[in-house]
Amino acid sequence: MSIVKVTRKGQITIPKGIRDTLNIKEGDLLKVEERDGRIIIKKLGIPEPGKPVGIDEYMKIMNELEEVRKNWR
Repeated sequence: MSIVKVTRKGQITIPKGIRDTLNIKEGDLLKVEERDGRIIIKKLGIPEPGKPVGIDEYMKIMNELEEVRKNWR
Protein backbone atom coordinates (compact mmCIF):
# COMPACT_ATOMS: atom_id res chain seq x y z
CA MET A 1 0.00 0.00 0.00
CA SER A 2 1.18 3.50 -0.81
CA ILE A 3 -0.09 6.86 0.37
CA VAL A 4 -0.05 9.71 -2.15
CA LYS A 5 -0.86 13.39 -1.75
CA VAL A 6 -3.29 15.26 -3.99
CA THR A 7 -1.94 18.57 -5.34
CA ARG A 8 -4.06 21.72 -5.56
CA LYS A 9 -4.65 20.86 -9.23
CA GLY A 10 -6.03 17.44 -8.23
CA GLN A 11 -2.97 15.55 -9.42
CA ILE A 12 -1.33 12.54 -7.79
CA THR A 13 1.90 10.67 -8.48
CA ILE A 14 1.59 6.95 -9.11
CA PRO A 15 4.32 5.29 -7.05
CA LYS A 16 7.29 4.05 -9.09
CA GLY A 17 6.83 0.42 -8.04
CA ILE A 18 3.28 0.41 -9.40
CA ARG A 19 4.35 2.21 -12.59
CA ASP A 20 7.08 -0.38 -13.11
CA THR A 21 4.80 -3.34 -12.38
CA LEU A 22 2.12 -2.10 -14.81
CA ASN A 23 4.64 -0.71 -17.31
CA ILE A 24 3.07 2.77 -17.13
CA LYS A 25 5.13 5.34 -19.00
CA GLU A 26 4.84 9.04 -19.77
CA GLY A 27 2.12 9.59 -22.35
CA ASP A 28 0.15 6.42 -21.52
CA LEU A 29 -3.61 6.82 -21.17
CA LEU A 30 -5.31 5.74 -17.96
CA LYS A 31 -9.05 5.37 -17.41
CA VAL A 32 -10.25 6.83 -14.09
CA GLU A 33 -13.67 6.05 -12.65
CA GLU A 34 -15.49 6.13 -9.33
CA ARG A 35 -17.09 2.90 -8.16
CA ASP A 36 -18.74 2.44 -4.78
CA GLY A 37 -16.79 5.33 -3.24
CA ARG A 38 -13.47 4.10 -4.61
CA ILE A 39 -11.27 5.53 -7.35
CA ILE A 40 -10.40 2.93 -9.99
CA ILE A 41 -7.49 3.66 -12.34
CA LYS A 42 -7.00 1.31 -15.28
CA LYS A 43 -4.29 1.39 -17.92
CA LEU A 44 -5.79 1.37 -21.38
CA GLY A 45 -4.35 -1.48 -23.38
CA ILE A 46 -3.49 0.49 -26.50
CA PRO A 47 -1.15 -1.48 -28.77
CA GLU A 48 2.13 -0.10 -30.02
CA PRO A 49 1.91 1.70 -33.38
CA GLY A 50 1.99 -0.78 -36.23
CA LYS A 51 0.95 -3.75 -34.07
CA PRO A 52 -1.93 -5.58 -35.77
CA VAL A 53 -5.15 -6.16 -33.80
CA GLY A 54 -8.39 -7.94 -34.62
CA ILE A 55 -11.74 -6.19 -35.05
CA ASP A 56 -12.88 -7.10 -31.52
CA GLU A 57 -9.76 -5.63 -29.93
CA TYR A 58 -10.00 -2.57 -32.20
CA MET A 59 -13.62 -1.91 -31.15
CA LYS A 60 -12.71 -2.37 -27.48
CA ILE A 61 -9.89 0.17 -27.81
CA MET A 62 -12.10 2.64 -29.67
CA ASN A 63 -14.84 2.36 -27.03
CA GLU A 64 -12.34 2.96 -24.22
CA LEU A 65 -10.92 5.99 -26.05
CA GLU A 66 -14.42 7.39 -26.58
CA GLU A 67 -15.08 7.13 -22.83
CA VAL A 68 -11.86 9.04 -22.16
CA ARG A 69 -12.77 11.69 -24.74
CA LYS A 70 -16.21 12.21 -23.14
CA ASN A 71 -14.50 13.18 -19.91
CA TRP A 72 -12.19 15.64 -21.69
CA ARG A 73 -15.08 17.61 -23.23
